[in-house]
Amino acid sequence: MTTNIPVHTIVGANGATGRVLLRELTARGSRVRTVTRGPLRNAPSDVEQVHADALDERGLRAAIAGSDVVYHCAMPTFARWLVDFPRITHHLIRAAAASDAKLVFADDTWMYGRVDGPMREDLPSLPVSNKGALRAFLAESLLHAHARGTVRVVIGRAPELFGPGVGSLLGANLFGAAARGRTATYLGDPTLPFSPLYIDDFARGLIVLADDDRADGAAWHIPTPPAITGRELMSIAYAAAGSRMRYRTLSSRAGRALGAVWPLAREGAEMLYQFEQPFTIDASRFTGVFGTDPTSYREAAARTIAWYREQNR
Repeated sequence: MTTNIPVHTIVGANGATGRVLLRELTARGSRVRTVTRGPLRNAPSDVEQVHADALDERGLRAAIAGSDVVYHCAMPTFARWLVDFPRITHHLIRAAAASDAKLVFADDTWMYGRVDGPMREDLPSLPVSNKGALRAFLAESLLHAHARGTVRVVIGRAPELFGPGVGSLLGANLFGAAARGRTATYLGDPTLPFSPLYIDDFARGLIVLADDDRADGAAWHIPTPPAITGRELMSIAYAAAGSRMRYRTLSSRAGRALGAVWPLAREGAEMLYQFEQPFTIDASRFTGVFGTDPTSYREAAARTIAWYREQNR
């Protein structure tokens, strides 16, 4: 391994996005470093592993020293979001700047709030939740740091994610249920269109943004296949599992009530409005510049079902 090969450092490599980034980068022969607080599970032998806490700025700066690209995939627990997420992001801005590295932020679409039509990158941030307000603040902080010339920044945004290892509202209660032939739980209206994003496509999109200077200083929506309804996605998932589709629906009010016994519903309750309105994105800006070839929902569902079945063995 020669020293002139760019170093891609993943901060938060034990999370779902970080793990897929690691796989995609190593598959293409990139030089990869991971930064995690604890041991990294099933890491390739040629990956450089560094243990550091993103809340410790000095340790984080040492961990990413010499990096060319830094992927910000660090994710505090929901209970610590308002306190820890801004600190982690501030530390990463300063640490990436010290290494003259490009900082790639794995973001979502919560800052847009309730929208009329597909979400576009040029929409204002009008969050209707605490988590959405925090996402807006983080994105503004990152882009402001880029505009000041402190550090090169690019932001990749995903709508609702799904796939192996993803703990979203489409995870165990939909794909996991389908894999076991059980009844899925869908929070919201399954007849409305939405644009879920397969985790592998999100990671590949982030790498595209990391590699191309034309992306710098802006937020980009990572492309999905054409929008479908929740019911159509469940039909695809159950077909991949070879099972008869069975599902129940829950309103956002019921989801909030379930929060007493279901941690994911409790933490995500304020975001459930997204599933009671059309929840689609416009990624034409990305496709116009970089092109796209997102994984079909059928293929993504088959891979996700296979992963859940492997976990159940």
